[in-house]
Amino acid sequence: MSKTGPARTIFDPEHDEFRAFVREFLEREVAPHHERWEEQGRVDKEFYAVAAEKGIVGFWVPQEFGGLGIEDFRYNVVIQEELGKMAFSAPSIRLYNDIIAPYLLNLTNDEQKQRWLPGQAKGTFTFSLGLSEPGAGSDLAGARTSAVRDGDGWIVNGSKIFITNGLNSDATIVFCKTNPDAGHRGFSLLVVEDGMEGFKRGRKLKKIGMAGQDTAELFFEDVRVPEANLLGEEGQGFYYLMMNLGVERLAIALAALSQARQVFDDTLDYVKTREAFKQPIGTFQANKHVMATFSTELDIAQVYVDSLITKVLDGTLSDIEASKAKWWVTELGKRVIDGCLQLHGGYGYMLEYPVAKAYIDYRYMTIGGGSTEIMKEMIGNDLGLAWRNRG
Repeated sequence: MSKTGPARTIFDPEHDEFRAFVREFLEREVAPHHERWEEQGRVDKEFYAVAAEKGIVGFWVPQEFGGLGIEDFRYNVVIQEELGKMAFSAPSIRLYNDIIAPYLLNLTNDEQKQRWLPGQAKGTFTFSLGLSEPGAGSDLAGARTSAVRDGDGWIVNGSKIFITNGLNSDATIVFCKTNPDAGHRGFSLLVVEDGMEGFKRGRKLKKIGMAGQDTAELFFEDVRVPEANLLGEEGQGFYYLMMNLGVERLAIALAALSQARQVFDDTLDYVKTREAFKQPIGTFQANKHVMATFSTELDIAQVYVDSLITKVLDGTLSDIEASKAKWWVTELGKRVIDGCLQLHGGYGYMLEYPVAKAYIDYRYMTIGGGSTEIMKEMIGNDLGLAWRNRG
């Protein structure tokens, strides 16, 4: 647990035990390889089998398909928080457990479960989620990738960009337009598997941070996808995304808050020992007030996020609540990490100090999963401020 912050009552003893187990796993199986993964721009694909064997990924898969059948979201929370504390830019555990899981659990039919879930439980068959396009990011309704009926299947054309695990994945859940005249009801989800003719992976995208997490372009040129790879019902793709994005956005907030808290804790130690003018720099009023402000804001954010975790557990989390947490927490973390770097002075600019690496890797938090601006737009619309053109 963090050295600072409010007392948390949402966890049971078994979650605390799992936290210690996860921390030890990350130190043993991630830390020694992290630098190499960042140099090569992706995690070793075999890592997911190791993580699955230890119950770090795929624990949510029902027992009849080889998983542990754990549905308690607090285990997901523990993993995200421990990853955040260690500031590992890889692997894509959040994608595996928090983003892909709801699609495979709730939208697959019996045949699809038999086909895909055992590989998820073993970590030998991984997915990516193909949403963003060169001309459509947070505006999902602007997606142009199309799927046209062809006998007992579909012909898919288009491209996706910024796809996490796009290089390592064995299959991609592709958000595509299946009826251009049906508005939001014109989108469906199709699973495009590795090896399908016409499916190509593009370049490994170079990012300013998160270097160890592979991010790729995907291209679909007359890819024939069988009817058996339709997830859920035709025409419901947009609504499925809306159902699942709440947990995804909350997961981002969890990771962001954990990383910001860890940077704060490290900086608190630093300002207590680093001296200037024969006194610790943390005792100067300006610096003291900066740390007091950050401590207060982080505590408030933790209380709100924990309240949303309980709503996930009882099935009442709304996308608007998650959107509020996502934009507020990620923007708070950005301010905290920037301020903490400033307090480190010249050392904060050196990559050997964790705050510098955190500053680089963290920046995507206010963008990924829906930008801050899109979150505020959604919240404003929910308040009844949506523009309706009456012309």
